[in-house]
Amino acid sequence: MVGPDPGKPGEDAAAPLVQPGGKVDREAVRLAYERAREEGDEDFLARVRFELQRDLRTRLDKYLVTRVTFMSRSALQRLIDGGGATVNGRPAKASNKLRGGDVVELIIPPPPSGEIEPEDIPLEVIVEDEHLIVIDKPADIIVHPARSENMGTILNALAWRFSHVSGGGLSPVGEEFARPGVVHRLDRHTSGCIVFAKTEEAHWKLGRQFENRTVDKRYLAVVQGLVGPDTQVIDLPLGPHPSKAKGAREKRVVRHDDLGKPSVTICRVRERYRMDDSPGFTLVELELKTGRTHQIRVHLSYLGHPIVGDDMYGGRVFEFSDGSPRIERQALHAALLAFAHPITGEPVVCVSRPREEIVRLIRWLRQRAGAQVVHAEGTVPLVRFGLDALENT
Repeated sequence: MVGPDPGKPGEDAAAPLVQPGGKVDREAVRLAYERAREEGDEDFLARVRFELQRDLRTRLDKYLVTRVTFMSRSALQRLIDGGGATVNGRPAKASNKLRGGDVVELIIPPPPSGEIEPEDIPLEVIVEDEHLIVIDKPADIIVHPARSENMGTILNALAWRFSHVSGGGLSPVGEEFARPGVVHRLDRHTSGCIVFAKTEEAHWKLGRQFENRTVDKRYLAVVQGLVGPDTQVIDLPLGPHPSKAKGAREKRVVRHDDLGKPSVTICRVRERYRMDDSPGFTLVELELKTGRTHQIRVHLSYLGHPIVGDDMYGGRVFEFSDGSPRIERQALHAALLAFAHPITGEPVVCVSRPREEIVRLIRWLRQRAGAQVVHAEGTVPLVRFGLDALENT
């Protein structure tokens, strides 16, 4: 051991985030999160690992203050108490005394900075308390500021709500990237249930549930063609598009190289619509087991069943024969989100009825083609998605 440093960074994934002197590199953490988002890895949590070379007989929180210098001791205590640290593989307490041979592992949040400007945009709230808020996201709005779009986002709307309606605020985790409180995301044109954390503890406990795949995320989509079999596990790694052409940077593709990240979607058929003048359509229920960017859209497109209206991945605009407004954006809706409350542990189950254009599409297909109803094992009753009015149409 050279110098006074009583710990050393592990030689695994933590090493690039830790400077030679044993301190966590703020800029490396920021870049790691930025890289993960670019690669579509929305479940990413930066981690560091320290192995103690001698007895310190000091508290864990005091030790970590010397290693993560851009976080205050109180912030580290909240992170530890929220389940963000382990000692020798076991959940840690801020008061744990460290000894030689102990292995400390810690989740590192993005370095905080920046603010979101409040903007009066109406929100439909499903659940809210002092720890979290779940909203029913409309289509045509992005979740957080990105590139030149700094206004008109869900975060701008939440900032206004907390200032003028419900109080509280967003978790500071992710402020470095103008994404405070963002636990997961939905694409601009995808509607439905999305949760935001209002405290650091809620943020990391929710993040852990997403990472451990204990969150139940169910989507409904109308896709082109007749999907089969009734139930299938789509286990295809996703990564960035290899092309540098304009527009390709936003896209994701199936990749079986080192850039492909494990991505798993369970696809269950709900209804098939056989058409005389087309290959037909299918209403599917998707259960996400990972959270990659565009995961559902790419998986379905790769199987030859792009989502109606998803022109980025091969879906066609849907024209109604009765002159109704056509569908020009993906017919994809986050219908159910269920998780354990990060503080109380009580189950939180949120449902959202598909937006009107998707309901109209389902009605039209049922009336035009009839529906082959499929009762695949593991599906959620349509009544839970607010589609009870369609059950017998």
